[in-house]
Amino acid sequence: MRLNNSGTLLQFGQIAQCVFWVAHPTPLNIAYRCFPMASRACVCMECAATRGFGGASRRIEEAADEEDMYRIVTDFYRDYGVGMFGLNKAFRIRRGGNGEIIYLPINNMDAVKLDDLIGYEIQKQKLIENTEAFVNGRKANNCLLYGDSGTGKSTSIKAIVNAYYDQGLRMIEIYKHQFKDLSTVIAMVKNRNYKFIIYMDDLSFEDFEIEYKFLKAVIEGGVETKPDNVLIYATSNRRHLIKETWSDRDDMERGGDEIHHSDTMHEKLSLVNRFGVTISFSLPNQKEFFNIVCELAKRYPEIRLSEQELCAEANKWELAHGGISGRTAQQFINYIAGQSGK
Repeated sequence: MRLNNSGTLLQFGQIAQCVFWVAHPTPLNIAYRCFPMASRACVCMECAATRGFGGASRRIEEAADEEDMYRIVTDFYRDYGVGMFGLNKAFRIRRGGNGEIIYLPINNMDAVKLDDLIGYEIQKQKLIENTEAFVNGRKANNCLLYGDSGTGKSTSIKAIVNAYYDQGLRMIEIYKHQFKDLSTVIAMVKNRNYKFIIYMDDLSFEDFEIEYKFLKAVIEGGVETKPDNVLIYATSNRRHLIKETWSDRDDMERGGDEIHHSDTMHEKLSLVNRFGVTISFSLPNQKEFFNIVCELAKRYPEIRLSEQELCAEANKWELAHGGISGRTAQQFINYIAGQSGK
């Protein structure tokens, strides 16, 4: 296919180049496919493919003429946006040399889907309902997923971002030591035409840690109102997030059957109360565990064990590898699939 060297297409190609260079300024190990319309008009096809845009890159290669190519690329930008936030699903942050906040795209985010998480249908539905309200501009709540380790809390949030990415949902992962930067991070994205989930994985605090006070102020209680395009999704193995001890109850006043909780108890419980949606993920029972194992095994054609044989081997595996959980089931299936491929 040959393209006319017209001014309109030349400008279009230069714009396309600028968009991809802004989003991906480091060209190392990246293959560029150049438009014949101009020597500097390039589109990074490999970048597009690695972010789930392989369909668009293939359609460009198969375009019948320049008008067809123009339509494909403009549809692509319309659906996904441009620049860093348009072309990436998730981000981390760090401080630059001058103290400024820098967004770092996460280019290898797990492409997990909600259907990959077997069971937990009620939990997934609550998360879907809250997220759909959010991306559609309706009122939604901050969300806390808590419960036992290995039950799919983090997987659920990553799957939600994958599911609603094409509707403008993006994720910013924040670590505990970065909570003091939360207000700045939110201020930088509040006027953008995207919905942002601030993601906090494995959230919990010890007695001596005070970072939760920054989080409380941002979620609810600060002077500045949290923008409508930002929600906080967190996972934790602790229901109340902050470590509690019996000494917290030392200043209780007892009168008959009534217990007046101490100020310390109220302080520690006030954080979890700021999450409007709390979703519990508990360990599966043995029957549910065997069902997870059998459903996962169906995704690996190289595994030829019967269900009875799978369950017997899975029972041995979980006894030696941390007990029953969805994570243990996946690790077992990985092992069986690896051995079956020998």
